[in-house]
Amino acid sequence: MLFNQYDPLKKKVFRILDAEGQIVDKTNEPNLPNDVLLKMYQTMVLGRTADLKAVQFQRQGRMLTYAPNHGQEAAQIGPMAAITNQDWLAISFRELNAMLYHGVTLEQLFLYWYGNERGSHYNEGVKVLPVNVPIGSQISHAAGIAYVSKIQKKDEVVIAYIGDGGTSHGEFHEGLNFGSVMNVPMVVIIQNNHYAISTPRSKATKAETLAQKAIGYGIPGIQVDGNDVLAMYVATREAVKRAKNGEGPSLIEAITYRMGPHTTSDNPKIYREDTEVATWEAKDPLKRFSQYLLNKSILTAETDQKYHEEANELVLSTFKNVEASGLESLEEIFEHTYAQMPPHLKEQYETLKNVFSKEAQ
Repeated sequence: MLFNQYDPLKKKVFRILDAEGQIVDKTNEPNLPNDVLLKMYQTMVLGRTADLKAVQFQRQGRMLTYAPNHGQEAAQIGPMAAITNQDWLAISFRELNAMLYHGVTLEQLFLYWYGNERGSHYNEGVKVLPVNVPIGSQISHAAGIAYVSKIQKKDEVVIAYIGDGGTSHGEFHEGLNFGSVMNVPMVVIIQNNHYAISTPRSKATKAETLAQKAIGYGIPGIQVDGNDVLAMYVATREAVKRAKNGEGPSLIEAITYRMGPHTTSDNPKIYREDTEVATWEAKDPLKRFSQYLLNKSILTAETDQKYHEEANELVLSTFKNVEASGLESLEEIFEHTYAQMPPHLKEQYETLKNVFSKEAQ
């Protein structure tokens, strides 16, 4: 078993591709169809393009605060390729790529960051939870969904994401402890991007690895090169297999790096050196995967350029539609919090409606 070979206490990191896209672990190289590999890469290209443009839109005052994903594409796309449409995704707020691969549309993602809650209304059959800003709550949500799936004997697994800083929050422990005790089909992926806003990982926990936290819950844990999309796919595939065989949760630490700010309200130059960022630029997950595909003759330079051009066009046209969507009605603020609007919200709604009515006159 892969998890047994990579003991997190020994800080062994699972990797299939090196930074130049060369295979360093032929034994574990997955035999994925070309169309799947290209879908993975194309989604990474779209995610990178959408991410860079979203930061620009925010800087232009056309979008609200945004949480960049640049550099974490492989940590998200690899796991999503290892699950099916019947499986669940529980996110925090930095999983744009995972959401795209699992069925959330680019327009819905942009609507959310534009400040329109209609962006959280996904298409029928898309098993993705809404963006979760409270740190760690998604782990409890995932454990709950997985528990229900187990009781109902559904062939489902829940993938949950959390950041390195989030592992120091209570709900990370509570969700994983519950999931382990109840032996639920759940996989938790820690995106260790080295910073919880400005707090470096070394100051967030004294554990030498985040994967070793699994030991306290009696479940397997593994460190994976989070910039290696193939390694992330294989590790998640193994964890999903365990979960669906009734063997309970697994914990995967994806070692990656947040190339941009924590959010567009953050300035990372205050707390990290440019030389550190440059080191991680050389480990770019997109360049690594593209080189692998080029070496295999699965991708050509012409097709690669086409993917980038198409992504750019799609991002620009999609955001143009989002901007044209206009403001939501006053009712939208009040109608979707409860199944039935309680008296105090009805009172607030009527008050505001009268104010706006008078202003309109």
